[in-house]
Amino acid sequence: RRTCESPGLRLLTAMGNCCSAGEGLAPVADEVRPDSDESEEESDDVPEPAQFDFSKKGARTSVSAEAYGAFNKKITSFTAPVHVKTPEAERQLRAALANSFMFNALSDQEMNTVVGAFEKMPVNAGQVVIQQGDPDAKELYVLESGHLDIYKRTGAGGGDGTKLGSYKDAGQTFGELALLYNCPRAATIKAASSSVIWKIDRETFNHVVKDAAARKRQLYESFLKSVEILSHLDAYEVSQVADALKSETYKKGDLVVRQGDVGNHFFLLEEGSAVALKNGQNVKNYGPRDYFGELALMSEVPRQASVRIESEKATVLSLDRKSFKRLLGPLNETMSQKAQDYKKA
Repeated sequence: RRTCESPGLRLLTAMGNCCSAGEGLAPVADEVRPDSDESEEESDDVPEPAQFDFSKKGARTSVSAEAYGAFNKKITSFTAPVHVKTPEAERQLRAALANSFMFNALSDQEMNTVVGAFEKMPVNAGQVVIQQGDPDAKELYVLESGHLDIYKRTGAGGGDGTKLGSYKDAGQTFGELALLYNCPRAATIKAASSSVIWKIDRETFNHVVKDAAARKRQLYESFLKSVEILSHLDAYEVSQVADALKSETYKKGDLVVRQGDVGNHFFLLEEGSAVALKNGQNVKNYGPRDYFGELALMSEVPRQASVRIESEKATVLSLDRKSFKRLLGPLNETMSQKAQDYKKA
């Protein structure tokens, strides 16, 4: 039985309709993600998943994406709307989106499309942004500034219901699950003070934001399976790594890591070429599907070499320290053998 519990990309691509009463699940409040100790994005109470034990393979986990019904059917030809913004308004919106996990999977081009499609929406104190029970959910919202409260009504009583929390932090998103799963709004969102929010339409969200997450997983899963050291991971393990990856683009001469620095990321070269330099001397060349940066994470030592981009541009994928330890920790022995390239140089 599926539950809506992950704040990462699995929320966008790997779950069924958690709002469906037919599943026998309690309705999920797509608007309920307040800035409290229970916030998905900030909670420290969620235990870290156990490391994968590659020596004990069980049945592989299947992953289900949302099935599009007639209400949410994809249209083959889509052009996102464009709402003209001042440079300052665009800067404020980009700053808000940078704080939202939901938009982490977007490429630069997709982010430009999304930024263009967002429409600014000032709201007054007391104004209802989302009404619980509304079956016609058309927008997702991102808070730029201000204060909005979350109310949940139970039973047949009137009024707003019980206050569950608030949105106060720039970048907090709400309203997405009603778009993803075509269910009525599950809570009421009302402005507690004059606020500024941004809204984006369902079609742009589904075609750009949601599809970007699905494409990212599909692309990275294929890439990860081609990396020798990761080739024996099963489908579920690969999907976990794919969801945790972040992509950055570099140009020729850029340093991805610098010798002597503290290492907090593990890197995979997706496109382009790079070279490892130790005390200024070339000790290793990198091409697509090569990895680097693991030694500083495994041994808790400073970076043993710098890595410089040699191609005109390069795409580099990275895992942060926590994700590396959790997802790839069992590969330490194999990686340690290959890390001798640095120590011998």
